[in-house]
Amino acid sequence: MISSAIIPQPLARLPWRLIFLIMGIGLFGLVNLYSAAGGSIQPWAMRQGAALLLFLSLAIALSKVREETVKQLVIPIYGSIVIMLVLTDMLGFVGKGAQRWLDLGIIRLQPSEFMKPTIALMLARFYELLPAGDIRSFRAIWPAAALIGVPAGLVILQPDLGTGLMVVFAGVTVMFLAGLPVKWFLIPGGAIAAAIPIIYQFLLHGYQKKRIDIFLDPESDPMGAGYHITQSKIAIGSGGLFGKGYLQGSQSHLQYLPEGHTDFAFATLTEEWGMVGGTIVVLAYLFVIRWAMKVAANAPTRFAQLSCAGLAAVLFSYFAINLLMVMGLAPVVGIPLPLISYGGSAVMTVMICLGLLMSFERQQRTRSTLS
Repeated sequence: MISSAIIPQPLARLPWRLIFLIMGIGLFGLVNLYSAAGGSIQPWAMRQGAALLLFLSLAIALSKVREETVKQLVIPIYGSIVIMLVLTDMLGFVGKGAQRWLDLGIIRLQPSEFMKPTIALMLARFYELLPAGDIRSFRAIWPAAALIGVPAGLVILQPDLGTGLMVVFAGVTVMFLAGLPVKWFLIPGGAIAAAIPIIYQFLLHGYQKKRIDIFLDPESDPMGAGYHITQSKIAIGSGGLFGKGYLQGSQSHLQYLPEGHTDFAFATLTEEWGMVGGTIVVLAYLFVIRWAMKVAANAPTRFAQLSCAGLAAVLFSYFAINLLMVMGLAPVVGIPLPLISYGGSAVMTVMICLGLLMSFERQQRTRSTLS
């Protein structure tokens, strides 16, 4: 927050340190996309810049929404998104082998992106309404499991395993922090671990099995299914400490690195900026997540605490899954690095999360001023 007689109070009360940090990450992403396109603002940097401005404005608008309004809207919004997911699975636009979009004529909407922040708010609302005495009863788990399972299942059917896992992670985070007994997480977790061979054999698509095989042994098919991760590791390693220099990345510019502007944008970045550049980006994300966790810790209401924690989990899962993926520490699941990778959908989701977090943080400061 900035104090100034010149700046209008509504603007002065915004968390400008966070906004400047987000803008810095976004600008670094635009610089990276400019390089990935061979030194051109087209086709990625220009569009990404427009998306950043648009959705940053949306985040600032969301920061003015009151907690009571969020509570009133979350249930109908959740229901609307579930309906859109059903329509997507039935009638959705097919692209790159997946049916993830609703074609509305002027725009193709990806409903699963809206579910990432919504599931956190929905679970927070559920546990706020649940009587405190029921938190250790079965009534605390089966409705929450259904609220998570229905949209996650619809997303996985598209198929979009990465987004489905993010929905589950955000929801389970809220469940855990709501105070459910640990055994209720350990028992299903153990059952899922025991069922992994069955899931692998009968429930996964062929390309998903191949991703797991390549994760376990990337050298088994270095010119085929393992090509992406092999080239990503080469790009990251060849950058060394300080990188090859801006616009000098051979892996991306000679097009050895596939998807260097989307899923593997971090590999493009570290090849040119080295470990130092990559570390700066990682630290910037960690500061954002630390801020989100601080907002959750200071929230005065149960709904705000659980909502902020769930939104922080969404931001963390974007960041963690992508970095693990590009370094070969997790299977490739198509999760972009937000604000760095090209793609308006991820920018939109991240800005929605940040806008809601800014709203809760603003109301905390208002309460502390009045008290």
